[in-house]
Formats: sequence, C-alpha cells, structure tokens
Amino acid sequence: MSIFQTIHERRSIKEFTERTVTREEIEQLLEAVVQAPNHRMTEPWRFYVLGPKARYAYGAALGRRKAKRVEDSGAAEAVILKVANAHEALPCMIASTLVLDENPEVCEEDYAAVFMGLQNLSLAAHHMGLGAHIKSGAVMEDPLARSAVGVADGERIVATIHLGEPASVPEQKSRKSAIDFTTWVG
Repeated sequence: MSIFQTIHERRSIKEFTERTVTREEIEQLLEAVVQAPNHRMTEPWRFYVLGPKARYAYGAALGRRKAKRVEDSGAAEAVILKVANAHEALPCMIASTLVLDENPEVCEEDYAAVFMGLQNLSLAAHHMGLGAHIKSGAVMEDPLARSAVGVADGERIVATIHLGEPASVPEQKSRKSAIDFTTWVG
C-alpha cells in the first residue's frame, strides 16, 4: 500500500471488534508518533495506555459532562453508565499529553508536533489493519478525566486515541481538492 493510498483510505473508526490490541502493536504505533517533526527536539509527547479501570473512569468523567444536559436524574445516571461502559469496552485507549513549556512559542510548536505524531499513529494503524479515532475536547481538562489518566502536573491532555480492529469502516466524506485552498505566490 502506498503512502498516498494509506492517506486516502484512512478513516476515523468508531466501532471495533473485540480483538485485543497487543502491547507490541501499541509500542510500534507509539514509535510512529515520536518520529514526527519536532522543532527544537523537545520531545513533548507523553503517552498513557489506559487499562479497563482507567478507561471506565475516564468514560465516567465524560459521561458526567454529557449528563449535565439531561434533566431527569435517572436518565442522567444512565448516560454516565453508558459512556463509562463504552469506554471500558474499548480494545485500547491511549491518552496523549503535551509537556507544557513556559515559552508560548515552544508550547505552540510542541502542540503541533504532538498532533503530527498522532497523524503518524493514525496512518500506521490503518496500514497495520487497525483503526484509530483521535478525540479531543474540553473533557481533557476535567479534573476527573485527568485523574483517570493519571496525568502528571505540567502536562496537558491533548487527545485520546481509541484503537482496535475496525468492526465497520465509514464511507469517505466528500472533500474539496487542495487546489480550492491554494494560492500560488510569485
């Protein structure tokens, strides 16, 4: 498979089979992350591979945030349990963090480096027959989510990655050509 084919075929996978992702596969994917371009070679990425209890706790934190929009207390509790159980059932979940730097410019460069690394992971996962779904959002700053991950002080969770063997692959969404966004400057 060519790199261009991998790029064009990669999808965010949201449904996985029950197949376990092996430690060797995870380590291989994380090695792909650390090969990303990294200005100043700060190596700002850190990884937390979450076991079932940690995934459940993270899912419960996310579920609590979602449940705030539900007025009925019984229904709200059901939301929390549903999200927590769904996370616990994931074949693999990794939290990717950024080591924060006092210099805002370095922090911005490092944030970009982490996401370039996560794109490497996503493409490598597809190449290996695995699927990945990179997720971000406000839950990353939630104290309960941070506690579930066990993230160190001085680090920011920038994304979680759900990994596994795809149970289904969504159709490609229509995208404009790069030429529609390109200006050639003389």
